[in-house]
Amino acid sequence: MEKKTMMIIGIIVVVLVIVVAAFSFMGGSHDNDPTHLTVAAHSNIKEPEAGFSPLVGWGCGHQNYNPLVQSCLFKTDKNGTIVPDLATGYSISSDGKTWTVNVRNDVKFSDNSTFDAEDVAFTFNTAKATESELDLTNIQNVTAKNKTTVEFTLVEPRSTFIYDLRYVGIVPSDSYDNNTYGENPIGTGPYVLDHWDKGQQAIFKINPNYYDKKPYFTQLTILFPEEATWLELAKSGEVDVVPVATSALNQSVDGYKFVEKSAGRAQGISLPYQNDTGKSWNGTAKIGNNVTADKSIREALNVGVNRQKMCDDIFSGHATPEYTSVDTRDYANPAGKVNDSDVDRAKQILNEGGWKDTNGDGIVEKNGVKASFDLYYPPDYLDRQSLATVFAEQAKQIGIEVNLKGADWDTIYANMYASPAVMQQTSPDPYKSIYQQYHSKEADGFYMNPNLYNNTDSDKLMDDAMHSSDLNAANTLWSQSALVNGGGWSPAGDAPFVWLVNYDYNYFIKDGINIGEQPDGLGNDILINICDWTRTNSTA
Repeated sequence: MEKKTMMIIGIIVVVLVIVVAAFSFMGGSHDNDPTHLTVAAHSNIKEPEAGFSPLVGWGCGHQNYNPLVQSCLFKTDKNGTIVPDLATGYSISSDGKTWTVNVRNDVKFSDNSTFDAEDVAFTFNTAKATESELDLTNIQNVTAKNKTTVEFTLVEPRSTFIYDLRYVGIVPSDSYDNNTYGENPIGTGPYVLDHWDKGQQAIFKINPNYYDKKPYFTQLTILFPEEATWLELAKSGEVDVVPVATSALNQSVDGYKFVEKSAGRAQGISLPYQNDTGKSWNGTAKIGNNVTADKSIREALNVGVNRQKMCDDIFSGHATPEYTSVDTRDYANPAGKVNDSDVDRAKQILNEGGWKDTNGDGIVEKNGVKASFDLYYPPDYLDRQSLATVFAEQAKQIGIEVNLKGADWDTIYANMYASPAVMQQTSPDPYKSIYQQYHSKEADGFYMNPNLYNNTDSDKLMDDAMHSSDLNAANTLWSQSALVNGGGWSPAGDAPFVWLVNYDYNYFIKDGINIGEQPDGLGNDILINICDWTRTNSTA
């Protein structure tokens, strides 16, 4: 046999061994029961270090997803509308500070104990006390008025509070133990945790007490793989649902369909808004950047970059240009967008702002300051690394030097007030996607508003939106805050960010699996409607 042929056979064998070993390492097991489903979790659903407790992050936080074991007071239907789940309805007081929620009287937890309003009050009060990943500091107290009525008293009115009611899974007040619950969760959701192999997989089985539509899939195995293994897991044929990495967007896998789900997943560059005056946070984190604090720099970057090219080259067209971070939301403001891909206009903006290339090195300067800054990104996220690289290349075309700095998140957070960073936001909740992102604040080390943006007019509109008891009126105010009196947080205003792309979540889903009708804009939660999923072929 020729050496070349032997080499090819050897490579094939090695690849097969790697695939099998990777799947085995993940704890994967395959059987022919069509009602058993194996899902490789996307990187946005990390294996929960503290276990499957919604009070410390599972299902909630800045990446909201179906907690599976627990139910929430509200859920999202196929039209994207928030509708009752454990709740039956709610009302808001005239001052907006009291939300009264009525709950079901026909629900039992998976341990056969009875669910009632006391469990809701306990869940939210405990989540606030244990500092859940959700910001519940605006809750003053939660009280069960009777078995089916719970009253939420807020510190101040908050039109977005419905999102907190949507994303906190309810736990039993009688048996909850913060030290043990994560590994032995009890809930009212469609599944119960059967087995957890830490570092590998979690296996869920149907909750016989589930009060709503029973899932077709009687067993759900969730793997927690590294992104580098996703494609090989799909090619193994052993996993039913596998995320698609950026590097595999042009690939296909036999026996699988490519499914693209929008999610409002805005990715872009935060630009420190304050000048460097020697201030720091906590004595260590420097504040301010004399380059990005100049509005002409921020405007030129927003106008000069080619967002569509990034969508095409990095994401193979599975993304759309993003300008305001909320382009796809109901509260977006189209007037906040700018025309981009205009290098000549960007250079003109810089020139008018006093930035000129005086030494012919291709990089502009102003008052002896070179238009140069560091850009931090997490190297373990290929999409963000690619965005940083292409952004730096495009910035150089208009005369701005970007020095790439791959770093872990602790390092990024320690530098975010003084150096740009590649950031992302996905939440449909305007409190997270607008208020926390752009409302002025003091440096606190928290990743929201990483550039310390500050605009009094925008702040006022955002405060009015938060305090409104009319959700439609609130949406109008959120929209207006993007562009007000020549400023605002959009690129047509003060441009504190260069938002670049809206990257879809993509999956390889095995032929024969029907995922039903899913709400648009929530593709980060592929299991959002797991009770509607079925398999049409006879074997797994």
